[in-house]
Amino acid sequence: MAKAPVLTPQADDFPRWYQDLVNKAELADNGPVRGTMVIRPYGYGLWERMQAEMDARIKETGTQNAYFPLLIPQSYLAREADHVEGFAPELAVVTHGGGKKLEEPAVVRPTSEMIINDYFSKWVQSYRDLPLLINQWANVVRWELRPRLFLRTTEFLWQEGHTAHATHEDARDFAAHIHREVYEDFMVNVLAMDVVPGRKSAKERFAGAINTLTLEGMMGDGKALQMATSHELGQNFAKAFNTSYLSKDGTQELVWQTSWGSTTRMIGALVMMHGDDNGLRVPPRLAQIQVVVLAIKGDETVLAKVRDIGDRLKAAGLRVQVDDRTDTPFGRRAVDWELKGVPVRIEVGPRDLENGTAMLARRIPGGKEPVAVESLVRLLPAVLEEDQALLLAQSRERRESRTADVSTIEEAVEVTATGWARMPWAKLGPGGESALGEHGVTLRCLVSEDGSVPDSDEAPGTLAVLARAY
Repeated sequence: MAKAPVLTPQADDFPRWYQDLVNKAELADNGPVRGTMVIRPYGYGLWERMQAEMDARIKETGTQNAYFPLLIPQSYLAREADHVEGFAPELAVVTHGGGKKLEEPAVVRPTSEMIINDYFSKWVQSYRDLPLLINQWANVVRWELRPRLFLRTTEFLWQEGHTAHATHEDARDFAAHIHREVYEDFMVNVLAMDVVPGRKSAKERFAGAINTLTLEGMMGDGKALQMATSHELGQNFAKAFNTSYLSKDGTQELVWQTSWGSTTRMIGALVMMHGDDNGLRVPPRLAQIQVVVLAIKGDETVLAKVRDIGDRLKAAGLRVQVDDRTDTPFGRRAVDWELKGVPVRIEVGPRDLENGTAMLARRIPGGKEPVAVESLVRLLPAVLEEDQALLLAQSRERRESRTADVSTIEEAVEVTATGWARMPWAKLGPGGESALGEHGVTLRCLVSEDGSVPDSDEAPGTLAVLARAY
């Protein structure tokens, strides 16, 4: 195998390895304003695949896509005190436009609860208007002091769902449905990521929410990353914007609401959870290129065969790219595709043609073997599914082997140097949560002993999942 471009080994410096890989796999560059990023075509292709998979799941819930303005009147934020307090340090404010000072400053949206609620209050009149289920794909701005590409950037891309319901139970159940049937299903079955579903503590809850559900993933260095969240907003925003409806009984009632989101942070998670010292490893169900067919040399017969194989695999429903750039050395091209994490390479040269074979290189488990060209259409779908399952199994094994049960704060601090800790919430409590924060350890989520999500912070047998986090 050709030698890969030099990446800092994960074991030597995981953050440097991450930066190297994002750059050399051509995922993103730093933007001209500190904290911004330029997402390059290969990185954006991953996001487009994520969007497609997520959007289909979101629409299955009955939610419709819409779009709301980027600029929000600053006065809107003052309507819900906890919300504005939570976002105040991250706000970007526009004070001038068209060469003049604005009568009222406008905030560049950090999230859209405020402006969407303003319109919900106009659109909801009767119980017949409920539930109102809206999602938007957009960009948001939160002024980051310590930016890192994909993980924390001043501007990032996301989807944000906002819904209004007639009852607390309906809102609660919808937030839980998004949490498990949209987000967890996507992460487990498409991203091949073992994630832990749980609820945030009161300290970590979304500003203005009465409950926040989260999915936490363990990265390759044992740290945690929050992957997506789903919030029960209660009636806090409904009170602030007077979002009410006429019930069947003829009484005026406030709606109950949810909001939920996932971001381009998932690309960073993909790198840190599945990447290795040779580059990315992209789950086959996500990959915009599942198979790349490479011509080893510029022989016209080889090129014709490579293109024929590509056409046959595409006709079989696989996402395929033919690499016939024989003016670029084969070794360099093979290394580049390995770095980008394309699940399967089919390499074809003159000798392979003579034997009726091609070299099958599998990125996820590694290794190469010759296979009959005529068997590729039959063989590859099973290979891709096998490699998808392997990534998920490796992700789960990492989390399970690097999570330990502890009974003291001192033990938790020690364990979270390399992995996660679990501790009874009744023993830790809010005081212990604050004490752990002094050591750079956070309570990622609360879970039940059986792995389910507890109904409340006080539910018997609740465990606190503790980790250092991105």
